[in-house]
Amino acid sequence: MTTAPAGSGAAPDAARFWWLYLVAAGGWFLFAVIVFRFDWTTVSSISLLFGIVLLAAAVMELLSVFTTSGWWRLAHGALAIAFGVIAVIAFVHPGDTFEALAAVLSFYFIFKGTFDVVVAVAEHGELDLWWLRLLVGIAELLLGFWAAGDFGHSVVLLVVWIGATALTRGITDVLQAFALRKALRA
Repeated sequence: MTTAPAGSGAAPDAARFWWLYLVAAGGWFLFAVIVFRFDWTTVSSISLLFGIVLLAAAVMELLSVFTTSGWWRLAHGALAIAFGVIAVIAFVHPGDTFEALAAVLSFYFIFKGTFDVVVAVAEHGELDLWWLRLLVGIAELLLGFWAAGDFGHSVVLLVVWIGATALTRGITDVLQAFALRKALRA
């Protein structure tokens, strides 16, 4: 059995599907462009949009459960559950105030940022781009604390946070794809 990079914990049979993460990353990048191009005028529509984003993120984390091994499998499963719960909250009360949606966004960024920082530290020395995941994780944590604070009440700000969500998901999916590809070649 081959050894996989620490962050991927790749299961050898599942690593051959590394390209699925590249396809998903392309989807995330396209979605980010769409989010920034459309005129989202209500918190309700943005909340529904964010719920869709989180459901897609939960599905990608579930896919990661099958492409990883060891305790990484448990970590990806826990993240999928957290994203699913946050998505349900976004769908249940889509018309709530800015503060409620900002709170939901902040939890997403804090969970995801913490996960990415932990993965980056675990990948240190194993993958060449571990530092990029660390930077993405730190950016997500900063966005999470920004969303949790009371730094402005603007629908535009919510759209920026959701676009940033899609961008960071795309970047981490690209990193996961190449970690799996490296594990497959090893």
